[in-house]
Amino acid sequence: MKKNKAIAVVIVTALFLGLLTFTAAIGFGPTGTGSAKNIKTGLDLAGGVSITYQAVGDESPTQEQMKDTVYKLQQRVDGYSTEAQVYQEGSDRINIEIPGVSDANAILEELGKPGSLEFQLTDGSVVLDGSQVASAEAGVQPDSMKNKEWVVQLTLTDEGSKAFADATSANVGKQIAIVYDGEVISSPRVNEAITDGRAVISGMAGQSEAEKLASSIRIGSLSLKLEELRSQVVGAQLGEEAIHTSLIAGAIGLVIVILFMILVYRLPGVVAGIALLLYTALMLVTLNAFDITLTLPGIAGIILGIGMAVDANVIIYARIREEIAAGKSVLNSIQTGFQKALSAIVDGNITTLIAALVLGILGSGSVKGFAYTLAMGIVLSMFSALVISRYLTLAFYALFARDKKYYGEAKERKPIDFLGKRKICFIISIILIVLGPVTMGIYSGSGKGALNYSLEFKGGTSTNVTFNEDMSIADIDSKVKPVVQEVTGDADIQTQKVTGTNQVIIKTRTLDLDERNSLNDKLAENFDVDTALIASENISATIGSEMRKDAVMAVIIATICMLIYIWFRFKDIRFAASAVLALVHDVLVVLMFYAVSRISIGNTFIACMLTIVGYSINATIVIFDRIRENLKVMGKKESIYDVVNNSITQTLTRSIYTSFTTFIMVAILFILGVPSIREFALPLMVGVVCGAYSSVCITGALWYTMKERMLKKEA
Repeated sequence: MKKNKAIAVVIVTALFLGLLTFTAAIGFGPTGTGSAKNIKTGLDLAGGVSITYQAVGDESPTQEQMKDTVYKLQQRVDGYSTEAQVYQEGSDRINIEIPGVSDANAILEELGKPGSLEFQLTDGSVVLDGSQVASAEAGVQPDSMKNKEWVVQLTLTDEGSKAFADATSANVGKQIAIVYDGEVISSPRVNEAITDGRAVISGMAGQSEAEKLASSIRIGSLSLKLEELRSQVVGAQLGEEAIHTSLIAGAIGLVIVILFMILVYRLPGVVAGIALLLYTALMLVTLNAFDITLTLPGIAGIILGIGMAVDANVIIYARIREEIAAGKSVLNSIQTGFQKALSAIVDGNITTLIAALVLGILGSGSVKGFAYTLAMGIVLSMFSALVISRYLTLAFYALFARDKKYYGEAKERKPIDFLGKRKICFIISIILIVLGPVTMGIYSGSGKGALNYSLEFKGGTSTNVTFNEDMSIADIDSKVKPVVQEVTGDADIQTQKVTGTNQVIIKTRTLDLDERNSLNDKLAENFDVDTALIASENISATIGSEMRKDAVMAVIIATICMLIYIWFRFKDIRFAASAVLALVHDVLVVLMFYAVSRISIGNTFIACMLTIVGYSINATIVIFDRIRENLKVMGKKESIYDVVNNSITQTLTRSIYTSFTTFIMVAILFILGVPSIREFALPLMVGVVCGAYSSVCITGALWYTMKERMLKKEA
C-alpha cells in the first residue's frame, strides 16, 4: 500500500468512525434520527402497551381453545416486536404486552378486534371456520396478461383442506363469501376445484386491500372471539437504573478490553481498539435502522458479538506474530497472517451465523430477538476484523510501522500434553454433568421443583395495586418488593408501573386465597392502600409450551445444520461430532449450575444457553482449523497425538485472551448491574469459562479418541 492510499484509508476510517459515533450519540434532526436513545427497547427496559382481551360467547372457553388462541396471537404480535408477550390471565382473559410503543389506541386499531371468521356458500351454509386457516399472506403474482397483481395466499389445515376441496369441487363458478364478525369482507369466485389446501384470492385493488384482507383472515383464525377489556401503557420492569448501569458496564468493559489488546498486541491492539469502536457504533446504528427491539437477551447477543470481534482480531494478530517469529518480513507476515486466519474466522462465524438464522426463522419471542441481534453482530464483527483491521494495519505499516517491534514476536512454546490428561478431563466433565440431574432429583423429591422456574415458565398471580402516591421503580424495588417477598417467600417478583396512574402490577408465584388476602392486608398496613382497589388474577406462563417447542426444535435444527457445515468444511464427521458433543457438554454444565445455585429460569435462561452455544462453537472451530492445517503441513512427520497437542498449544493464547475479554465484559455487567441483570450475567460467566475449558480440554481429545478408534479398526 502506497503512502497516499494509506493516508486516505486513515482519514476515511476516522471520518467513518466520527460519523457513526455522532449518529449513535446525537443523531440527526430535532428527533435525533439514528441515535442510540431512539433504539426500541423491550418491556424489561422501557415498558410498552398492555392490552387485555376477554373471550366472549355463550359457553366458557376450554383450556385448549385458550392455549391455541394465545399461540396464534403470539405469532400475530411478533410483527410489532420480537419481544412481545402473550399470556393467559384468569380462565377467559388473554393479556398482550408489546414493548417499545406508547400509543395503545393505535395498536388496538392496527391489531384489529379479534372476531369470528367463516367461509360461506351463497345459501349461507358454512364451508370453513377460522380455525381451519393455517396462514394468510398478501403477495404478488402475474395475472393472465403477465402483469403483477396483489393477491391473498391462503394455506389451510389438513381438516380445512378436505372440507374446502369438497366445497370448491361442488361450487365451481360460484362465489364463496368470507364473513368476518357477521360482515362480508370478500366474495371470491371459485374458478376451479382446490384440493391441495392452498388457495389464492385475486382481484385486489392494491397492496393495502390485500394486506387488510389477509390481516382480517389471520385475526379471524383465532379459536375464540375476543373483546377488548382494557388497555394501558406500562412502565419498565427494570427501570432507568438498569439501563444506566448496563451502559456504564458496557463502556467500562469495552475500555478494559481495548487497553488489554493494546498492552498485549501493541500497534495491532490499537487497530483492534478502533475496529471494536467501529463495531459498537455500527451495532447501535444498525439496531436503530432495522427497528429491532433491544432487551436483556439482545444485550447478550451484543456481548457475544464483541467477544467474536475480539476473537477474530486475536486470531489474526497471533498469526502475524507466528510469521514474524518464522523469519518472514513484517509486510509478508501481515499478509500471510490475515490469509491464514481467514478460514478459522469465516468457518467459526458462519457456523454461529447458521445457528442464528435458524433460530431467527423458527424461534419465537426472546429466541427470535436474540437471533436477530446475534446475526447482526456476527456480520458486523467480521466486517470490522477482515476489512477495517486489515486496511488499517496495512496503512499504519505503509506510514511508519515497518519494524517488527510494533507487532511483537511469538515465543516458542513447548507443546502441552493435553491428550495425556484427557481421562481426567473426561471424568471431571462427567461428574459436573451428572451433578445436574442428581441435584434436580433431590430438589424435586423435596417438593421444591427440579429447577427454580420463574413466572415466564410456570405462570403465577398478577396483583394490580393502586397506591396513594406515584411510586418510582427505585421505591418499588426498595419498599414494595420486600413486603411482597415477606408474604410469598419468593424473590422472583416482577413489577410494572401503569403510566399516568398510581397503579403498580405485581407478578408473583401463584398465590392461594389466604396468601392473596395476606398480601392485601400487608400492603394496606404498610402503604395505606384501599384493599377494595386491589385486583388479582392468575396468569399463565409467557413462555408457553408451544414457544418452548419452537425453541427446542430451532436449537435441534440449528445444531444439525452446524454439524453438516462442519462436516462439509472439514471433510471429517468426527470434527462435527466432537463439536456438537462439546456444545451439549457446555449446555449441561451450565444447566447444572442453574440447578445447584437455584437461579431463576426465565426468558434470560434461553438467551444464556444460546449465547454459550454460539461462543463455544466459535472457539472449537479455531482449534479444529489449526488441527486441519497441521495435519496437512506435518503429514507423517509427527503422530496425530503430537499434532493435536501442538494445535491446542498453538491456539492456547487465543483461547485464553478471547475468554478473558468476553469474561470481562460479562463480569463488569455482573458487578454493576441490578439484581435481575446479575442473575443473567452469572451463569453467562460460568458458560464462558466452561466454553473455554471444553474447547481446550474436551473437543480435541474427543476428536483424537474417535480418530484413534478408527485407525485401530483399519489396522
